[in-house]
Amino acid sequence: KKFRWCTLSDLEQRKCAELSKALMAVLPLTTAGSFTRISCIRAHNTYDCIDKIRANKADAASLDAGEVYSAVKLYGLAVVAKEIYDQGTCVFAVAIAKRGTLDVQSLRGVRSCHNGARWTSGWNIPLGFLLARNYLSWDEAQPLSQAISEYFNASCIPGVGVAAPRLCALCQGEKSYVRDRNHFCETSSNEPFYDSEGAFRCLKDGVADVAFLDHLRIMNATESEQREYELLCPDGSTAELTEYSTCNLGKGPGHGIITRNNFQKITNKFLSMIQRLFGRKGKERARFELFSSAAFGGKNLLFQDATQHLQLLEEQLEIAYALGLDYVALLKGLGHEGSSLDNSIVRWCCISDAELRKCEEWALSIKSDPLVCVQATSMTKCIEMIKSSEADAVTLDATHVYIAGRCGLVPVAAECYGEFSCDLIKKRGNQKTLPPVYAIALAKKSAKQIHIHNLRGRRSCHSHLYSPGGWLLLSRHTVGAQQNDTENCDIASAYQNYFWKGCMPGADGNLCKVCIGDGEVEGARVSSRCAASHNERYYGNMGALRCLVGNPSGRSFGDVAFLEHSNLLQNIEDLGSSGWAKGYTPLDFELLCLDGTRAAVTEWAGCNLGPIPPSTVMTRPVTVTKISDFLLKSQESLGSNLDSEFQLFQSWKYGESDLLFKDTTQYLVHASHLSYQEILGESFVQLAESVFNCTPAGKVKFLI
Repeated sequence: KKFRWCTLSDLEQRKCAELSKALMAVLPLTTAGSFTRISCIRAHNTYDCIDKIRANKADAASLDAGEVYSAVKLYGLAVVAKEIYDQGTCVFAVAIAKRGTLDVQSLRGVRSCHNGARWTSGWNIPLGFLLARNYLSWDEAQPLSQAISEYFNASCIPGVGVAAPRLCALCQGEKSYVRDRNHFCETSSNEPFYDSEGAFRCLKDGVADVAFLDHLRIMNATESEQREYELLCPDGSTAELTEYSTCNLGKGPGHGIITRNNFQKITNKFLSMIQRLFGRKGKERARFELFSSAAFGGKNLLFQDATQHLQLLEEQLEIAYALGLDYVALLKGLGHEGSSLDNSIVRWCCISDAELRKCEEWALSIKSDPLVCVQATSMTKCIEMIKSSEADAVTLDATHVYIAGRCGLVPVAAECYGEFSCDLIKKRGNQKTLPPVYAIALAKKSAKQIHIHNLRGRRSCHSHLYSPGGWLLLSRHTVGAQQNDTENCDIASAYQNYFWKGCMPGADGNLCKVCIGDGEVEGARVSSRCAASHNERYYGNMGALRCLVGNPSGRSFGDVAFLEHSNLLQNIEDLGSSGWAKGYTPLDFELLCLDGTRAAVTEWAGCNLGPIPPSTVMTRPVTVTKISDFLLKSQESLGSNLDSEFQLFQSWKYGESDLLFKDTTQYLVHASHLSYQEILGESFVQLAESVFNCTPAGKVKFLI
């Protein structure tokens, strides 16, 4: 039986025939098992290949990652291998123009050439970039192709289809009403401007002003190409063609090999055989070179010439992991699976039953886009769900903003806790002044012997694992102060040894021993104990305070609580009004200052562990505008309208505090023009980097 490879041009057909000859020479018939021979099936374009593989008329083809996604999601095929280049599996998406003619902010109304419709570097990354920057506006009721044809003057985007004629206007393939003879705007080399080679040719022929392609085409740019053309960088500057790794619109997966689901094993075997024989280190590469096309007078035939080797994927690997979570989320955002309901709704991530209740009321009280409430178990879980497009937005504390930023999410809006801080963010844009929220250490006034320097071995209450005040900033004054040796810079395990026991929701070991779970629900106590959400009654600022005074029966308490000052006075009052613990007033507590003294709870400005950057709403880059508009509308109709039933920045009626947003939030301030590093400020980012770079990877798997 022969293995049938799908080819897209006469040159590919020739290279494939040579591969067939080489296989016959190397593996004589006597030793040859089944599928050690190859036959070459000529297809009209890449989608014809997908059809042929589906219909069992061909077995495999190498396609751009964008088409791999369509093949898997829309046509039920499987991805079995990825091409690996010098930079790994990724390609950089670059925009190229003639020197001195353009920058990335002035692309509206120019003529453009793209290597292929829905391809990584010609469509997905550049359009995602233009949408995220708000250069391109897309009303999701219209097809994306229509928005693009209104943005560019005219284009050649092979494979875009007949819906938007302007997007094919610059193409030069032969036209015919007979499908198999029509090469105009098709994804095959009979369209002169197809693929990165063709998109660059289109620019060089003067047909277009800008070309969108991958860096593989310009890795070996000629001297005259380097003299005449330049890259357009995201910040509005330009750069030499050789600087593609620092001046690009983003990176994404390159080509992948597809086959039918029931043919994965055979395809894997076939690929590893031809790679073993004819790959870069192949035993028989003198006879035939798998990743070279020069001998046939073409480029990138069957595989990209830049391929170093093929990485075989495990069977049934989910497409999101084969192509990358960020990339798949981007494709969903661009409507690759057809415009689904997902485009119009906003899915807010909730971490507890109480948040879910508040979110559902929010959804009922707004008139703008429909809001859907999605449940997760913790903030880190929300980050994963947003990354993989199972949710759209969540408000995160500063440490989780850092984690989310490292994972490719971006800020939409920051919480504003008072007139002073927000006007600065608004007016000066780039001047970073932290809002006045401070991390504090709190003890009972009666426990006179406790001060900041003798906390080792005591019982501790922390708002949650990774919290800015109760985990990150605290490390400087406790576990971080002890050791300058790098061996023990993993602060998560250092805390376990520092405190006798405590409650740090989301942690494990003795830092869960004081936690109580959801004490009021029988049976739930065990499952929610130490959970990184309000389902653990000692979670958050209110929870750490409850932990300090103990549960209603006076047990399970700590000696010191680490929390934020912002709604401390209100929370002390709520201890009584909620029936948790009667008789406490602010005079029953004191702050622990860094110099070893103590102060009244109102003296937080001079007695704290450091300022905390604001909590921030984070989302995927491609959904920034949608979430931003949604919050703006929501805030206008609900924000500070005290008469409305539902209050966005209040949580007491759900029996908790700081649900979805901090209760001390005055309003949300637009932040999508800032990076997460700018919102957090340099010193916070440096501290987070030093801590996370040292935390064992398994503990923070999302940072790998």
